[in-house]
Amino acid sequence: MASTQIETVSTGADKAKLALAGVLVLGGLAAFYLLSGRGPLIQWGGLIGALVLAVIAFFTSESGRQLIAFGRDSWREMQKVVWPTRKETLQTTAFVFAFTVFLALFMWITDRFLQWSLYDLILGWKQ
Repeated sequence: MASTQIETVSTGADKAKLALAGVLVLGGLAAFYLLSGRGPLIQWGGLIGALVLAVIAFFTSESGRQLIAFGRDSWREMQKVVWPTRKETLQTTAFVFAFTVFLALFMWITDRFLQWSLYDLILGWKQ
């Protein structure tokens, strides 16, 4: 049986940075509501400022660095993808539409045949 690895925040500094980020998010939300009487510029400034500080605190932690590395790796992999040409895309789309129409007609014909055979021939019900 294969063992699964669970990644955890290992250092106290990383735990403190993540806790600080959480406190800053909550503080920003609290500031948004507590500063509602001071005007929208101060209210939104408090919220956005706290959120920016929370993002900075998160991205300086090990989890944030791993997230940035994951994003860079994902971007590199996306650049390796060979995207279809316009002609290939149009041909594939046309094939899908044609197959859909064909399948719809086949199912309609099958439905009518079963309706005719069951109701008219077997049961003798005329519609």
